[in-house]
Amino acid sequence: MLPNVLRTNAADHVPVLADEVLELLSVQPGETVVDGTFGAGGHSRLLLEDLRSDGKLVAIDRDPTVRPYFDRLKASVRGVQLRFLRGDYAIVLRQLASNGVRADVVLLDLGLSSMQVDRPERGFSYATDAPLDMRMDTSDESSAADVLASWSERELATIFRSFGEERYARQIARGIVRRRKEAPIERTGELVDVVRASIPTPARFGEGHPAKRVFQALRIEVNHELESLEAGLPAAFEMLRPGGRLAVISFHSLEDRIAKRFLRDRVRGCTCPPELPVCVCGREPEARLLTTKPVRPSAHEVELNPRAASARLRVAVKMDNA
Repeated sequence: MLPNVLRTNAADHVPVLADEVLELLSVQPGETVVDGTFGAGGHSRLLLEDLRSDGKLVAIDRDPTVRPYFDRLKASVRGVQLRFLRGDYAIVLRQLASNGVRADVVLLDLGLSSMQVDRPERGFSYATDAPLDMRMDTSDESSAADVLASWSERELATIFRSFGEERYARQIARGIVRRRKEAPIERTGELVDVVRASIPTPARFGEGHPAKRVFQALRIEVNHELESLEAGLPAAFEMLRPGGRLAVISFHSLEDRIAKRFLRDRVRGCTCPPELPVCVCGREPEARLLTTKPVRPSAHEVELNPRAASARLRVAVKMDNA
């Protein structure tokens, strides 16, 4: 068993849908678990208890600042083999799969971890004035400030609309271009001011922070999050042994839509036209859903951890014939 202080250290990270993840993934002793988005290790800490001494856990994360969390976890566990790989999970999973590495569980907990949001210098939060960075991998070249400085009004409006589902995308993009002619937008507070000034007064007091969707869109673009998900899901599924479980936790409709479509395609069998009397395609389902609908956090969990409110969990099992 893990020490209680490690299992319940909410100061680092509160793993969302923890009970549901444990139940649906049903990790068995000796299995291999891949946590594709390790973060502060919240889910990994929980899953390690079921792995016991002869299991393996591979932790992946593109953020170099998470390494101390892994080292602390590794120092607190005996027997289980732990390995940390730094990089975009889509690239790392593809490399592992091509090298013949197989897993019984792959977990992708998408979006930001609490430690990233709560560190103002990372520039992810619209609640605190800080440098406008938003890079999950701090060695990447382009920050959010770079995007705002170099993208055209049309390009900015497109990402705000596509990745943030922002109703006033065009007005905000126009405001950014107008503002940067005076001075570069380099801080989160400056961007919040532009957003507030660019939208109708009633919208400034609507549901949620007025800059929430713009910040989400910029973060997704800076870190190429949707591209990683599109590439990472096939690699994760390839890594799974027959009977292996793939779990995806998403936090907005764009991510959930990609996960839903991918799993639906794996579950789908015959693709022949309905007018054919017999199947001629020979396609069989590659997976079985453990969640026919996305699992959402309980009201009690949201009360304890408001950041869990938008979480959605989907889980599938790889079939023997896949």
